[in-house]
Amino acid sequence: MKRWISRLGLLGSLAVQDLWHDRKVSFCIAASLVAVIAPLLLLFGLKHGVVSQLQNELLSDPRNLEVKMLSSGNYDTAWIERLRLQPEVGFAIGQTRSLNTQADLLVGMQRFVENAEIIPSDAGDPLLNLPQIRLDGQQVILSDRAAQRLQAKVGDNVRLRVSRRLDGINERGELNVQVVAVLDAARFGRAAGFVAPPLLLQLERFRDGYQVPAFGLDTGKPQGALQPLYARARVYARDIDAVAPLERWLNQQNIETASRLADIDNVKAINHVLGLIFGVIAAAALIGCVASMIGAFLANIDRKRKSLAVLRLLGFTSPAVAGFVIAQALLLSLVGYVGGLAFYGVGSLLFDHLLGSSQATGTFVCHITVWHGLAALLIALLVAALVAVIGALRAISIQPAESLREL
Repeated sequence: MKRWISRLGLLGSLAVQDLWHDRKVSFCIAASLVAVIAPLLLLFGLKHGVVSQLQNELLSDPRNLEVKMLSSGNYDTAWIERLRLQPEVGFAIGQTRSLNTQADLLVGMQRFVENAEIIPSDAGDPLLNLPQIRLDGQQVILSDRAAQRLQAKVGDNVRLRVSRRLDGINERGELNVQVVAVLDAARFGRAAGFVAPPLLLQLERFRDGYQVPAFGLDTGKPQGALQPLYARARVYARDIDAVAPLERWLNQQNIETASRLADIDNVKAINHVLGLIFGVIAAAALIGCVASMIGAFLANIDRKRKSLAVLRLLGFTSPAVAGFVIAQALLLSLVGYVGGLAFYGVGSLLFDHLLGSSQATGTFVCHITVWHGLAALLIALLVAALVAVIGALRAISIQPAESLREL
């Protein structure tokens, strides 16, 4: 084992020393690799940066994942559960009729919000992005606009007021709820309160003339064994790729829908076009690089025929000579890759500086991940090994006697 290690060490040492001895030629070969690797890394960094930025903008806005149900119906709890079990669904919750999703919010007698939207929510709601909060029937999450108008903060109590006309008499019920969070303005721009689904159902039943003691009134029809029914649902896809199949599934249930599928398709189209452009340029560059390297290595081997013949005369076997040539190719490719990566780093900083402040590009980013860098290194080494094998076949054909012809 030690013998093999010493032989490999000797082979590597000779390869490095030979490259250093012919450093001008080695520099030219490495520079040709840098000329191919650096532009490809920059081009891929631009593609990945642009597409990643567009995808992040899509994902950062949960409304892009929402599939709105435009038509109303009567959906029971079993249907809502079946909807949630669909693999494309990331979040789904039942919603009452539109007329019953409004109520007044009050703090004292001077601060109020008339006809604020009352929206059902639960843990995992992508619109809220508050996974640690699970609402109960006495809690509310206020939008930023509602909180400003009420001058309310977390921990304050807010009165939820709802009116109805029952048997010719105007009635008004009230319920005290506690503010557990205030939603950022970027998440929801209108005045609204997010509540647990049971509270929204009680709100609808109160307006429908049923007896709801929670609102401080004992009039109305008894609820009895009334089963929950929803007019529609708030539905969010698991990710942007699941929006289209989720919308198709809902359409198959004869439910009219609306989504931002067009924006998502635009990003996918840009990704496809940029990928196609990058693929064509990368293929042309790789073909040219392989052809250039084959010519350079074969010319270099022909120039060193006498030196390689001396190695054979000194006892180097054909596999050892082939390993010598392949080791040099891999070392040159590694140097070329490091140089290309350095030029990419400078170029990406330049792109980000020049284009990052542009209104057309926004926060422009040119970057690759660690895995992209490792993949590029692996491809560079594989190409070098392929070219080196062709050169090695030429090298092992050199006979030891060729070193004696010029003596």
